[in-house]
Amino acid sequence: MNGFARSTLALGVSLAMATAANASEFADMEPVTLRLAHVVNKQDGFHIAATKFEELVEARTDGKVDIEIYPNATLGDERTLLEGMQIGTVEMGVITNGPVANFVEEMAVFELPFLFPSPQAAYEVLDGPIGQELLDKLGEVNLKGLAYAERGFRNLTNSVRPVNAPEDIDGLRIRVMENPVYTDTFRELGANAVPMAWTEALTAMQQGTIDGQENPVNVIHSFKLYETQNHMTLSRHTYAPAIFVMGMPVWNELPQAAQAVIEEAAQEAAEHERRVNAEMEAEQLADLREAGMAIVEEPDIAAFQSAVDPVYEQYGDQFGDYLSRIREAMQ
Repeated sequence: MNGFARSTLALGVSLAMATAANASEFADMEPVTLRLAHVVNKQDGFHIAATKFEELVEARTDGKVDIEIYPNATLGDERTLLEGMQIGTVEMGVITNGPVANFVEEMAVFELPFLFPSPQAAYEVLDGPIGQELLDKLGEVNLKGLAYAERGFRNLTNSVRPVNAPEDIDGLRIRVMENPVYTDTFRELGANAVPMAWTEALTAMQQGTIDGQENPVNVIHSFKLYETQNHMTLSRHTYAPAIFVMGMPVWNELPQAAQAVIEEAAQEAAEHERRVNAEMEAEQLADLREAGMAIVEEPDIAAFQSAVDPVYEQYGDQFGDYLSRIREAMQ
């Protein structure tokens, strides 16, 4: 047996022992079912994160914690899900950061345009002390923040014309999340920014009542936005986290051992989704081109950054010291 085989066998044995040890902790636990909701389809990264979480939790609790996944907004839009978690009518979800920031304003610091230069820079902040501090703040509004999955770097699409620079956005009706930072960012870029829930945006694009939207490549691909959007710009204007969130009423009812498993599984599932997103993006872009979408790969990023300076002037001081701490952490 070679060294690799021995190490693989040892890893398998240690994982099996860990699972057995975990299972013994749950022998006397009453079974519980947790509904995990999200608003996107089963091809989306949120569902990838959710299914990995389900797999890990059920294995590590010997099935005593059963995870039921509800995709496609079957339990409501993201704000409705968060409100349900607060009062205990929904157990948990994977929720885009923008709607979460409506409950804890400081979370909106992550929505500032061109804040993170790379995914790795974002991960270091989110998985470090700053990210944990903001997750803990959700407790103040009866929510339990568990881990940061990702929506990813957001890009612009539209049905009207190619966008290479800010002046190309002028007058376009662009759907943005219901979050003032996003709204003001696109207004500074000259767009008619239209805040609305994602479920409504899909219909609005089909009906032509909006011209475009902004989302990561995985969303543009999984929702087949090429059917209504001819143009895409790799603006990567905002890195958007997504958050594994649980309602505090449900969290407080769980035994400590189950809480520990849930926290660990959420972090591992989040990191798994990040890796899958990175691996899939090149293939998804190729699919979008083949479907007829014209993609501007190198827009004038410097011009976009300059155009959104007023957003930093407006919001830079609204998040306490989080903006300065994030910048310091990335140096």
